[in-house]
Amino acid sequence: MLFRQHILERIASGEVTLAFRRWKRQPIRGGARLRTARGEVIFGSVQEVDEGSLTEDDAIKAGYGSLAELTDDLQSGEDRNLYRMEIVGLEEDGRIALREDDGLSAEEAGLLAKSFDRWDRANSAPNYHRRILDAIAATPEVSAAALARSLAVDKVKLKRDIRKLKEFGLTKSMSVGYRLSPRGEALLGMISEKGQ
Repeated sequence: MLFRQHILERIASGEVTLAFRRWKRQPIRGGARLRTARGEVIFGSVQEVDEGSLTEDDAIKAGYGSLAELTDDLQSGEDRNLYRMEIVGLEEDGRIALREDDGLSAEEAGLLAKSFDRWDRANSAPNYHRRILDAIAATPEVSAAALARSLAVDKVKLKRDIRKLKEFGLTKSMSVGYRLSPRGEALLGMISEKGQ
């Protein structure tokens, strides 16, 4: 589910408090959070509704100028149901605060190392995730394709694996390529000190 940038800005200001989408099956539940370029959109109630029940007020709360504008924008399809989602707010992406936290404890580093070991075993590639961090540290802001070539791995796979590292606050995406976050740098320093 995507939101246009101008709608995200209006969610942040509290102007937009509803969203409507047609789906074959409901992917968002009440209480869910959706990461966006502006932060995490937080949803309240999500319910299936009949298009005939929509009002001009619904359209305005969803960021449209009129009901006609809203209904014209809805994806059509006989096998799709219409859902009304209450938007409770927009909060900063929790990964941003996490990646700036370079006060990594030995316990946290140990848990990350266990995750790396588990992923590496699943990939049958010892030290694979450590090598990704090393490569990003050595060559920040190079394209994913160049990074994939240097690691002799498929670009799509590499991007997926870097997303896992990003979830733990270890990397950040740049306009081109990636950089280690302060948290990622701290982890790499701790691993290096242990001679791993």
